Amino acid sequence: MPQVIELAEAARQYDADGAPALGPLTLAVEAGEALSVTGPSGSGKSTLLNLVAGLDKPDSGSVTVAGERIDRLSERALARFRRDRIGMVFQFFNLLDDLTVTDNVLLPAQLTGRTGRAATARAAELLETLGIARHAKAYPGRLSGGERQRVAVARALINRPDLLLADEPTGALDTASGAEVRDLLTDLNRSGQTVLLVTHDLALAEACASRRLHLVDGRIAADRAVVAR
Repeated sequence: MPQVIELAEAARQYDADGAPALGPLTLAVEAGEALSVTGPSGSGKSTLLNLVAGLDKPDSGSVTVAGERIDRLSERALARFRRDRIGMVFQFFNLLDDLTVTDNVLLPAQLTGRTGRAATARAAELLETLGIARHAKAYPGRLSGGERQRVAVARALINRPDLLLADEPTGALDTASGAEVRDLLTDLNRSGQTVLLVTHDLALAEACASRRLHLVDGRIAADRAVVAR
């Protein structure tokens, strides 16, 4: 299987006199994998996510995503790469309250110039698949937390990304809504979507992932397959 993520001796250090926030770290994630990343606060989880998303660059080593050396890209090229190749889901949804559900989902497509019937049909398909088609014309403020996170997932998938990044996707949800999002991420991966999930929730990490990475002090402390999902 092709590799969607490849880090080669990637390291990031914010404090010149302190220990590296991450690495040096070598990691490969194949297409179709669901990798959960866990670890205590300060272990490097967010730094790893930011490097893979192109929101930060390593001080040394390389970061390749979907075949592109993103650590060599300019900020403008990185923005285009994220828009076209990566979907991102955040803890607090980041939806625009003055836009309808459909318009929120369509935003990334509009940024790529993909407008009209094809984009609208894709949005409708995602809302139907994710079980929120009845809310297409509603505004986010009228939805539950779990429903808003489903809208955020639909928005992340609108451009058919190579990689879905999920940063604490259940952190702001109640237990029932969190279970819905857990099942959703599991189903997405089973359909072939490559997922990188960063979470403090060990139950979520075990339920959603085919592989679990545990970081301590910026290094890999454990890397193992999740047998049963």
